[in-house]
Amino acid sequence: MTTPLRDLRVLDLATLFAGPLAATMLGDFGAEVIKVEHPRRPDPSRGHGPAKDGVGLWWKLLGRNKRAITLDLSAPGGRDTLLRLAASADVVIENFRPGTLEKWGLGWPELSATNSELILTRVTGFGQSGPYAHRPGFGTLAEAMSGFAAVTGEPDGPPTLPPFGLADSIAALATAYAVLTALTARAATGRGQVIDMAIIEPILTVLGPQPLWYDQLGYVQPRTGNRSRNNAPRNTYRTADGSWVAVSTSAQSVAERVIRLVGRAELIVEPWFTTGAGRAEHADVLDDAVGGWIARRTREEAMAAFEKAEAAIAPVYDIRDVMADPQYRALDTLTTVDDPELGPLRMQNVLFRLSETPGSIRWAGRPHGADTEAVLTELGLSGPEITALRTAGAL
Repeated sequence: MTTPLRDLRVLDLATLFAGPLAATMLGDFGAEVIKVEHPRRPDPSRGHGPAKDGVGLWWKLLGRNKRAITLDLSAPGGRDTLLRLAASADVVIENFRPGTLEKWGLGWPELSATNSELILTRVTGFGQSGPYAHRPGFGTLAEAMSGFAAVTGEPDGPPTLPPFGLADSIAALATAYAVLTALTARAATGRGQVIDMAIIEPILTVLGPQPLWYDQLGYVQPRTGNRSRNNAPRNTYRTADGSWVAVSTSAQSVAERVIRLVGRAELIVEPWFTTGAGRAEHADVLDDAVGGWIARRTREEAMAAFEKAEAAIAPVYDIRDVMADPQYRALDTLTTVDDPELGPLRMQNVLFRLSETPGSIRWAGRPHGADTEAVLTELGLSGPEITALRTAGAL
């Protein structure tokens, strides 16, 4: 079967993590992604987190479906080679501070002169303009500045940051969407353009109507822990065997089923029970009812009873549970990839399933610079030219 992005060529110049992850998503559905790294300073994700036999595991995920080459873009030979690559590319993804590509003679004027159909995708913490544009930008800063941290955590506790790259991952999804949107526009106009993606913005979008609430009502959403101001019961509850489960009652009918199940049907006739906001105001009463019932049962017993009552419940998993879960197995959410360095690897599969043109993981992250000579030879460089670039430190 063909892949939907098989004719797309992407140059991934970015590091840590939004830009590279967007390129990975495009590669998963067939795009030819060429990962460009500095010859002496590899992508930092190669050294992030645990490693096996000296090989970084995060890179195996982030670098999958990418050909790995090295180029020093600040060197004349590296710059010229990048321009030659860009001439036949569809997309360039970069996340240098604004002005860096321009300093190297690789800004939009130079790139678009080489290829007028190119999509230059610029992913930075704060965007290409404004008073913060030149600040170092990371996902953690976006999680703080977007309002996410302010609403996360217990009411009497500090603002809480996520223990993973949340803002970067959301920005990666938005960047992949932006690239496909720009390519659709190019199909109509025949012209490329620049995408300006600021990591502080997509996470603000997924936080919901907070700006509207403040603009219209002056309302500032507080920290509520696992509770919600919009419905209750909504929390995590400890089971008799020491596990945890999560319960949600966003729908009125589900809330009624839960309260009947735990033996407190008299609460349903209370006037406050008829709305999510009313139930949220009485969360202590509802949490006591649901939490007390669950605390007397094992996770398996609680899950079975909730499912029989058609009430919404889920176990709180750690990664061991995720890897063993039958639903994830049925979806092949975690698939096995054969890797020449480490052998079989289990990692997240492509983001979604297409019935006619599915994506796939063709290989995991490649060693640093593994494809340099092959890619440059395909570009038309001779053996002596490649040797000269390597001698000059451009490769």
